[in-house]
Amino acid sequence: MNLGAAEEEESAAQVRVPAEIDWHKLDKSKFFCLGAALFSGVSATLYPVVVLKTRQQVFPSQISCIKTAFSLIRLEGLRALYRGFGTSLMGTIPARALYMAALEITKSSVGTATLKFGVAEPTAATVANGAAGLSAAMVAQLVWTPVDVVSQRLMVQGVSNSSKSSNQYMNGIDAFRKILKKDGAKGLYRGFGISILTYAPSNAVWWASYSVAQRMVWGGVGWCLCKKGCGGEGELRPDSKTVMAVQGVSAAMAGGMSALITMPLDTIKTRLQVLDGDENRRRGPTVMQTVRKLVREGGWMACYRGLGPRWASMSMSATTMITTYEFLKRLSMKNQEVLT
Repeated sequence: MNLGAAEEEESAAQVRVPAEIDWHKLDKSKFFCLGAALFSGVSATLYPVVVLKTRQQVFPSQISCIKTAFSLIRLEGLRALYRGFGTSLMGTIPARALYMAALEITKSSVGTATLKFGVAEPTAATVANGAAGLSAAMVAQLVWTPVDVVSQRLMVQGVSNSSKSSNQYMNGIDAFRKILKKDGAKGLYRGFGISILTYAPSNAVWWASYSVAQRMVWGGVGWCLCKKGCGGEGELRPDSKTVMAVQGVSAAMAGGMSALITMPLDTIKTRLQVLDGDENRRRGPTVMQTVRKLVREGGWMACYRGLGPRWASMSMSATTMITTYEFLKRLSMKNQEVLT
């Protein structure tokens, strides 16, 4: 199903939007291999921001992002900004593969089914994107949650009062073994439920918002281009830079909104995954215990600690992810034709 076809026809008099590349048009082996390489680079670029966000969420007192960064570098060196990165990267590769497969399959299936019910193309695209984001996040969390638990434990080592397990992990494998030995599989999947509640709606909102935002931005771009000189019914084809700019702006808009909406859930999730179970007789703290502790530390605004880094991280991640993802899909086309 080509969700972009109708949008092309509607805007043909102004600007021809590149058609979307469907799942059946992709060379799957190239898609997954190139995707692993490209998204590993994206993860490496954004990882320090994730470390700062996690540290801010775990600190019992409010410290600005800049102060947290300088303090971390001064006391532990630049390498501290990449603590747990190896573990995160090894888990991200299979998780990202699951995510992309679920995303594309669901988007194509739901989009086709929705159109059969006579739903308008723009609405079908929005519904398909939302459903795809929801299913992709749920599938990927099967891998991402254990990786999050281990990598976040490594990120906060050395943070006073954050966890009784501070400084006891040598590396990701050591952390995995110790958590598994002490708490079993439940320890590795601590916060799984709230992770689903955080990321599944967030992804659904993000992909649906991205679909809507992209149409809005393309409408503005078409108006601007035609104002500069569109000959009546003439058709304008945007260059690759314009396409990437529109995708990036749309992604940043959707990412910033998702960050704001889901921030409290993300803070609670991080606390659940990082804090040691010994404080509660070998059981991890419950959601309500975590919320009450946060409120005692700084009121309800404590749930928004790390909002700045998370907003920046999600906006930058969304922008780089979507431009990388669209570029990846073009590189992975079976017929090797470049869409313009």
